[in-house]
Amino acid sequence: MTSARTHAAWPGRSRWRRLLAFTGGILLVIGLVLFIGNSSTLYTPQGSPQLLAHRGLAQRFVLAEVDADTCTASRIDPPRHGYLENTLPSMRAAFAAGADLVELDVQVTADGQLAVFHDHTLDCRTDGFGAVREHTLAQLRGLDLGYGYTADGGRTYPLRGTGVGLLPTAPEVLAAFPDRELLLHLKSADPADGVTLAEYLATLAPSRQRLLTVYGGEEAVDAVTARLPGLRATSKKIMKECLIRYLAVGWSGHVPQPCRGRQLHLPQKYGRLMWGWPHRFEARMRAADTRVVIVAGDGEFSEGFDRPEDLTELPEGFTGWVWTNQVDVVAPLLRQER
Repeated sequence: MTSARTHAAWPGRSRWRRLLAFTGGILLVIGLVLFIGNSSTLYTPQGSPQLLAHRGLAQRFVLAEVDADTCTASRIDPPRHGYLENTLPSMRAAFAAGADLVELDVQVTADGQLAVFHDHTLDCRTDGFGAVREHTLAQLRGLDLGYGYTADGGRTYPLRGTGVGLLPTAPEVLAAFPDRELLLHLKSADPADGVTLAEYLATLAPSRQRLLTVYGGEEAVDAVTARLPGLRATSKKIMKECLIRYLAVGWSGHVPQPCRGRQLHLPQKYGRLMWGWPHRFEARMRAADTRVVIVAGDGEFSEGFDRPEDLTELPEGFTGWVWTNQVDVVAPLLRQER
């Protein structure tokens, strides 16, 4: 009796084995297809990396324990140069050092001008006080942009007196670099500020607009793109929409519409989650007219590839954009290595 039952059960077991083998084979084929289609080890990247200089050529500061309210001018490294961020001299120096694109911060003043300055308030870096948006452009021009910088806890201020009258406007920056790539960081999330910026950008020729990118708070950026839908732009909202869609369908090589014509500031820590990272992912985005800018670490507080040892963390052969706060240090090494 026992032998008969055992014998009768074998055909069922055989069918299950065949089904498992078939399923395993299908999964293996799918795995191979996904690997071949998304592996960067089987893809030879074309081109060389490009450098994005954050705020031009700026003073470096210690990133440890920095938060949104930290006065970074009060904790700079001993200066290696005399340039002040977001000024025309610092941008010229950045391009001369090898930058392919310079980022600058834009804020709307009390008299509706587009001032180039990072902090929302003046107290940290300058000899002024209060919010930037509460001052006219003329008032801002009279400030010393180097007043608050110190590398020794306030015992000395090596850049004090060097920044009077250096605050530029966005139109002045664009006029100074008519054929260069620029990234305009709209510091406010106020849609009204986005409208002000869009109204100015709308006066530019399409050929000049193509060299510009805008990013910042999502409401302000949405106000810009609503008026200039063809302008390259990004925000956390835009990047989130893009990357979530890409995670769903990117295995196929398809780049979804929210990812097209954009700019992605992608922290190195999370880039490896993307289908085809790094080379196939970057090539797919480039084919969709989207730039991939790799930011160091998890992207907090504009962490960049700033030191020679940082370059060892870049994906080998990366051909996208590299975010740096020290383009004068990184550019010669990166060009040499690549």
